[in-house]
Amino acid sequence: MTRHLEWTVGLELTEEDGRTKAEARLDTGTARLTGRGSARCNPSDVDVPAIGDELAAGRAMKDLAGKLIREADRDMEAVGAGTVPQHTGPGYGWPEAVS
Repeated sequence: MTRHLEWTVGLELTEEDGRTKAEARLDTGTARLTGRGSARCNPSDVDVPAIGDELAAGRAMKDLAGKLIREADRDMEAVGAGTVPQHTGPGYGWPEAVS
């Protein structure tokens, strides 16, 4: 059986006073999750807004990914499947794939 889903991720960035904030929103059609991240420019560094955007966005997406994985863990536990042990590597993917 083939299954096709499309999930939408939106990313909003705001910058004010040397601080960039990002909010990543995932809509699966049945659930919505939000991840947040921020970055700030060190006053002694050259202000390059694209760097702040990349850092804040990456942190927001990492936060969102963690929430999505925790949601999957709860769903697996609810059906009696258990979860991947916490100390199997970087925390993403299957433990057999970690070398």
